[in-house]
Amino acid sequence: MFPTVSLISVSVALASVVWAQTFPATPLASKSFPWPTGVPYQADTENLVRGRQTGYNICNSTTQNQDSLCQTSFINSIDDFCIWGPKDPNSVVGDTEGEAVAWCSKPGHGGRLIPEGTLKGLQWTRTPDYVQIVGHIDQTRINMAAGDFGGEMDPHGADLRGNPIGGLVYSNGWSGNNDSYTQVIEWHNFVGNNFFCFKACDPSKTNAAAFCEHTLDRIGCAYNAPNNAQEGVFEACQGENQDFPGVYTVNGVATTYRQPPESLGAITTMPYTARVPASSNCVTYSSAEIFAALASVSPDASVTPSSSSGTASTSQPTSSAPSSRAGTSSGTAAGAIETGNGADIVVMSGIVTTLGVVFSALFLS
Repeated sequence: MFPTVSLISVSVALASVVWAQTFPATPLASKSFPWPTGVPYQADTENLVRGRQTGYNICNSTTQNQDSLCQTSFINSIDDFCIWGPKDPNSVVGDTEGEAVAWCSKPGHGGRLIPEGTLKGLQWTRTPDYVQIVGHIDQTRINMAAGDFGGEMDPHGADLRGNPIGGLVYSNGWSGNNDSYTQVIEWHNFVGNNFFCFKACDPSKTNAAAFCEHTLDRIGCAYNAPNNAQEGVFEACQGENQDFPGVYTVNGVATTYRQPPESLGAITTMPYTARVPASSNCVTYSSAEIFAALASVSPDASVTPSSSSGTASTSQPTSSAPSSRAGTSSGTAAGAIETGNGADIVVMSGIVTTLGVVFSALFLS
């Protein structure tokens, strides 16, 4: 007969092993890498459930090309930013967000250059607590499949290794010096349905994690980064802070929205409309004057043209569609998916399997 205490102890021990194999000793969002001397070759050196970091973080002129695997991104101004995108053509973000690479709007950061004609309209906003770039794009030109509703990249993820794994973000937005960069600890980047938003929260401010909330991965830019981005318009503005993502006020009462689990199906209605914060002192630019360096860059010839013939969608959908990837915790929406690794499912399935063996043994004993 099996000793009950021993079997339960074995269960706990095995569950601990699964947990240890899934989560890093130090979460990515807790790692500090001062620019430039403190940047490591790879911010993530683990070999856990999702494998190793795909690319590298030391990026310079030797890594800048259209096959670069640079996983260090920048967000500095309307003409100087990088967004995360797939490394291979015709990719579905929900399947590849852990391997995303930096696609940049100008040379100098060591990543890939966003091809000419990709950016269809942008709004850059600087607020008291964050900087944000939002825009209309032809996503097929940064290796996303046409029609992909996309995903969310952030420094957390279900296994705390980030999406992409080891992805770092820097900004000179708070230094007052174009050559002085601050590591952005809290950020999120949604991309999909020919639209994107990338927000970087000032690490010196108390509410950085709240403004750069990373758990509302199924409701997209309209709720996580409310904006006034217009197709065909390129503008840089000052702005007020938005409400914390997911927090809204009705009749003077603040309420927090809780995203339903994907198992309940697509999100077809929302209890509120996110407030778009006021903007001011907007300066308008032409695409040609701020992205002249992109003219020499062409998209991969193997990329399937967008069904919209290169014209970005003018809408920012907020409801989710069924995930194209079975067995994971991710869902799809307009630029909305948080994780593509299913790490939480791995942990739970390991525990359930272990407990199943234990209870079977107890029943048979």
